[in-house]
Amino acid sequence: MFGAAQPPALHPGLIVSDLAGWAPAGDGPDALLQSASRRFKAPPHASAALAWKAYTYWSALPAVLGWASARRVPLLTGGNSVMNFDAPDALITLGIRRDAPVAVLPSDPIALSGHPAVRVVPDEEALLAEFRRTLFDEHLSPLLEAIHSRVRLGRRPLLGSLASGIALGVLRSADHLPGSSAESIDRLLGALEIRDLIDLAPDAQGKLEVRRKTCCLAFTMPAPKLCPGCCIKR
Repeated sequence: MFGAAQPPALHPGLIVSDLAGWAPAGDGPDALLQSASRRFKAPPHASAALAWKAYTYWSALPAVLGWASARRVPLLTGGNSVMNFDAPDALITLGIRRDAPVAVLPSDPIALSGHPAVRVVPDEEALLAEFRRTLFDEHLSPLLEAIHSRVRLGRRPLLGSLASGIALGVLRSADHLPGSSAESIDRLLGALEIRDLIDLAPDAQGKLEVRRKTCCLAFTMPAPKLCPGCCIKR
C-alpha cells in the first residue's frame, strides 16, 4: 500500500524480531508523554492529546488495513505491540512482535495452515469483536485511562481522535482497498462504538473527507495548526 514510502512511525517491515530496546506498548504513557512534551512544546494537556492522536493512528493502522484489505486482523494488544523512542525526529516507533497472532475467517487460505499464530473466528462479526477486544479493550482503552489520570483531558475528544484516525487510515488507502471506504469506516467505528464522533462528507473534488466533532488541540501549539475537517473551522 505504501510502496517505497515507509510510514514514519512504523518499524520497517512492521515485525520486530529482535526485541532489545523495545518495550511492550501497554507499559504506560509516561515515556510517550515525555516524548510528546519535547516534540510539541505545547501545554501538557495539548501535548498529551496530540501524542494520543498520533499513537492511536499508527498503532491501529495495521489492524484497520488488515481488516479492510483482507479480513485479517493482527491482534494488537498492549503486549503484542511494541514501541521505542530511539528515532531522534519521531514521537515514537511502533512494531509488532513476531509471534503476535492474527485472526482470520474460515475462508481465508491460511485458516487451514495449522500455524500457531493463526486464530480462526467464525464470521465477520466475530472478527470485528476481536478487533475491538485486542486493539481497544486490551490496549488503547487502558492507555486512554492512564492519560486521563495524568492530565485534564476528557474521553470524548480522545475517542474523537481515534475515530478520525481510523477513518483517515481507510481513506488514505482507498485506492488499494476493496469495497466501499464509507462502509468499511462505518463497520470499524461501529465495532468500537465511536461512529458518532465524525462525519464523512465530500470535499470540493467530490472525495470523502473526515469532519471531526471534537478537537485534537493542535491549534494550541506554538505554531498553531487547524487540521482538515477541524470542528472549530465550521
